[in-house]
Amino acid sequence: MRCACAVPTRLLRASALRVALLVCWALAGIASPAGAQDIEPRAYSNAPIGVNFLIAGYAYTSGGLSFDSALPLTNPELTTSSAVVGYARVVELWGQSAKFDVIAPVTALSGSADFNGEPLDRDISGLGDPKFRLSVNLFGAPALSLKEFAGFKQDLIVGASLQVSAPAGQYDDSRLVNLGTNRWSFKSELGVSQAVGRWTLEGTAAVTLYTDNEDFFRHQTRSQDPLYSLQAHVIYSFRSGVWGSLDGTYFAGGRTTVDDTLNNDLQQNWRVGATLAFPIDVRNSIKLYGSSGVSARTGNSFDLLGIAWQYRWGGGL
Repeated sequence: MRCACAVPTRLLRASALRVALLVCWALAGIASPAGAQDIEPRAYSNAPIGVNFLIAGYAYTSGGLSFDSALPLTNPELTTSSAVVGYARVVELWGQSAKFDVIAPVTALSGSADFNGEPLDRDISGLGDPKFRLSVNLFGAPALSLKEFAGFKQDLIVGASLQVSAPAGQYDDSRLVNLGTNRWSFKSELGVSQAVGRWTLEGTAAVTLYTDNEDFFRHQTRSQDPLYSLQAHVIYSFRSGVWGSLDGTYFAGGRTTVDDTLNNDLQQNWRVGATLAFPIDVRNSIKLYGSSGVSARTGNSFDLLGIAWQYRWGGGL
């Protein structure tokens, strides 16, 4: 004779699996160490209030400059290997879901570039600049408990975010190539996400503002104009909880001035990429991503490959 508790147990497990798949679809968007060239699908998806995300990953870049496209270098052939640790938490703000996240990279860089016709070599490892971000969904992503979230179906989501990069990374003013930037940056962004069946179409527009680096190469002062960026993502979600995305970004502006001399380094750059994320179980997910520079006015001709593991807890999971 079948135990009377068997059906509720199966239902409970099925409900937990459904929530796990939904949370995987809402995989927290965490930036790579590539700075303004980040491509992040699902940055404004919904997730249950109180859920925490721990992210650990690895990113590899090869080719041009992955951290500052406006440095006065030519023929850059640099590789970076970065271990990335991040944390995110879903909270409620004004009845909608919001997310706070922080990312801290540790990077090893090696390679060469030319400066004023002279070759430069660099081989260094250390901390990169940490980033802190608050993302707020303004419409279409209500604050939900884990139980309520099991019945959530996305339509249109509108969100905004502010990311702050702090000058805590390795920096040496006698060198042009560093892992840190020795300045603050502030990236404000507006995003829209529209679900159409299993497809999701996303777009974001952002502007990044920079403080001056008053201890630039050989004690110069370097300032940078705002950098404007657009992103677009076409995402497909499978029934298994796997989702994939084709991604693209364009960024322009960011012209620099060094000791009152305006440089000819206006950025007008395109990147394309792809992302694949899949659940392992209720608490664990894996994300694979890559991107490449396809058109660049200044140094952006690098390729990026990365993998991230996500562990989630809290909020009733």
